Amino acid sequence: MEEEVHGIVIVGGGICGLATALALHRKGIPSLVLEKSETLRTAGGSIGVHVNGWRVLEQLGIAPELRETADIVTEFHDVWTQEQGDKRVVVPVRGELRWLKRKDLIETMAKNIPSGAIRFGCHIAEIHPANPENHGAVLTTVEGSIIRAKALIGCDGSNSVVAKYLGLSPPRSTSRMLLRGVTRYPHGHPFGPHFLRLRCKGLFVGRSPMTDNLVSFFVAYWHPGADSTKDARAMKAFVLEKLKDQCSDEIIEMVRDPDPESLIVLTRIWYRPPWQVMFSSFRRGTATVAGDAMHVMGSYIGQGGSAALEDALVLARSLSRAAAGGRELREEEIGAAMGAYVRERRLRVVRLSLESFAMGTLLATKSLLTKLACFAIVTLLGTNSLGHTEYDCGRL
Repeated sequence: MEEEVHGIVIVGGGICGLATALALHRKGIPSLVLEKSETLRTAGGSIGVHVNGWRVLEQLGIAPELRETADIVTEFHDVWTQEQGDKRVVVPVRGELRWLKRKDLIETMAKNIPSGAIRFGCHIAEIHPANPENHGAVLTTVEGSIIRAKALIGCDGSNSVVAKYLGLSPPRSTSRMLLRGVTRYPHGHPFGPHFLRLRCKGLFVGRSPMTDNLVSFFVAYWHPGADSTKDARAMKAFVLEKLKDQCSDEIIEMVRDPDPESLIVLTRIWYRPPWQVMFSSFRRGTATVAGDAMHVMGSYIGQGGSAALEDALVLARSLSRAAAGGRELREEEIGAAMGAYVRERRLRVVRLSLESFAMGTLLATKSLLTKLACFAIVTLLGTNSLGHTEYDCGRL
């Protein structure tokens, strides 16, 4: 087999992996990204980025370009449909919130990373320590390569091979039907800069403007049972049937006429429980994880992408401090830097995981006692007032 030797190897070329590579590049530290797909993974519709995520994008040097692609959102309009009439609450957005096309975010990060730093079509088959001291890792690929890495960073999602190498427990999942998409309004949409969150019997509908002509939406159905399917057209028909007696014509039209390529169906929501995030060891020697590989959570508070961006910045900053003065990173210093990164991120991602877990349970449970407990958690943490968005992870 062909053997290669690299300094920092990042497994996964999604949002977190590319952000980590870009952050390291901004600090003058080279890395190699291993991505199993044959091209950039630009599918996925939209991603909401709150002010904490925009602070990171500013540090990465790509915020001005991305702002040109998406309009700002100023308010959340929460609506609960009830027999005695709708209940409405308006929550002002704290700071900056925009819904980006995932394609725009991925491509903008990728083009700012040095040519050749992303290797596509690379499937990791096995990882083992390079030596008994756990300094470095050796990766074997399905394609027949051996890659020796001084430092290993797993940004490879909820089914992370690096997380398994670290000995992390598998994430859990819950049965949820979620349909996501983007609808185009050629003559402009009438919704203004407002994100609608509509709760009705068994359904949770979200709608947010992206630009004057594009609107992102999702529909969550909590108890799909045997009706759940991964076929986007069948799921859209199923959702429309559920919506027709509960929602306005403009909601039904939005779900009926999306861009077909934007439709995504999820039948399970993956998450790492907050207690697991609190007590798991996210480092083994000079290997660690970031993004969903570390703290996958449901999208109930809209922080999965922004939290991954925070991870990338903090990890790159920790490694750059170990390389201060331009000296070459040594294994002991890499391990210490990764330990500092885990310590800095621990409480932040525990809070986000707890908020997401409580919100998801609150929306789905029928138990009054459980609802009260979850409501107490989200109230204490300021979830409904978007307190989690005010976090600042600092400069790169």
